[in-house]
Amino acid sequence: MENQAQTLYPSKSSGRPSKIAIIGAGAVGTAVAYACAMRGDARSIVLQDINKAKVEAEALDMAHGIQFTPAGSIEGSDDVEIVRGSDLIIVTAGAKQQPGQSRLELAGSTVNLMKKIVPNLQNVAPDAHFMFITNPVDVVTYAALKITGLPRNQVFGSGTVLDTSRLRYLVSRETGVATQNIHAYVAGEHGDSEVALWSSAEIGNVPLSQWGPTLSGGIFDSALRNSIAQEVVQSAYKIIEGKGATNYAIGLAASKIVGAVLRDEQRVLTISTLLEDWEGISDVVMAAPTIVGRDGAGRVLHPPLTLNERDGLTASAQRLRQVARDPGSESPSHKRVAPPRVAPLAYVMRQSERMTVTTLPRMVASSPGMGE
Repeated sequence: MENQAQTLYPSKSSGRPSKIAIIGAGAVGTAVAYACAMRGDARSIVLQDINKAKVEAEALDMAHGIQFTPAGSIEGSDDVEIVRGSDLIIVTAGAKQQPGQSRLELAGSTVNLMKKIVPNLQNVAPDAHFMFITNPVDVVTYAALKITGLPRNQVFGSGTVLDTSRLRYLVSRETGVATQNIHAYVAGEHGDSEVALWSSAEIGNVPLSQWGPTLSGGIFDSALRNSIAQEVVQSAYKIIEGKGATNYAIGLAASKIVGAVLRDEQRVLTISTLLEDWEGISDVVMAAPTIVGRDGAGRVLHPPLTLNERDGLTASAQRLRQVARDPGSESPSHKRVAPPRVAPLAYVMRQSERMTVTTLPRMVASSPGMGE
């Protein structure tokens, strides 16, 4: 048997070097391209944007340093033909989130934009997987599923991968432990109604509730947990107020997802995917711990949840479902949604220091940059 040549570049079974296309050459799109180039996530990286001069300049600037990266080529164009043959299309184009503006307020105009650009992308790369970063990412991903008619595994969003990283960063600051050894997730909407899943959070294999004193001498009580969760939610607003957009961290987060897909890593990531009967939640796209590999969005995991976490996720799903069905309905005052439907509830009750799962019935129901 002949020895096969080894390569750093992920490739499909045909042996053809992989290719990713990034739609939108704003602050987020270029950060994604740069992160993917530095990590060698694909042999070929292309940027596509309606602003010809900008997209070509951004790509050329990165290409001039390509010898310092594992990537093979970086190109930019305003012609959608540059996307042809892509394995993964990453959509970042959309309206810019303004200071104080929620992500969901961008829904109407952004969904209309997706109706224009997504069919053209699908025409030139019919076999590609789609990853959406454009906000509101959960609503946009749901719309893209309807527009493309593709299966759920092939169309997904960046979800709360960045929010999860922010949560782990803040826990790391409280404990002094490396973020890589902190295992905690944020699920639900990538936005104001997201939920930190504290009940399953661990440092190493030690439950967060049993960690003991923090660096400041405190404990991970409800006050500290709430403070951290609120800081995660407010992070993007703070950054947007200070510099106009978030881009570096979402670029790194997106690169992690790209690598999981093209290298078939089978990594657990809180991407946005279509949920069906997940903790009583169906027909809504939102973030949940999902196994990500060559086929895209795979099995969605069921972490243990407290009653409050389950209720929070249900409320988040209701809010997203309402906006997904009527993208122009969201306003700063947030309209009330329809009454919830009945679904089974699995929640976690702590007895002594052990977690017991109980089941009960329960009522449930091109831009300069994007805010992440």
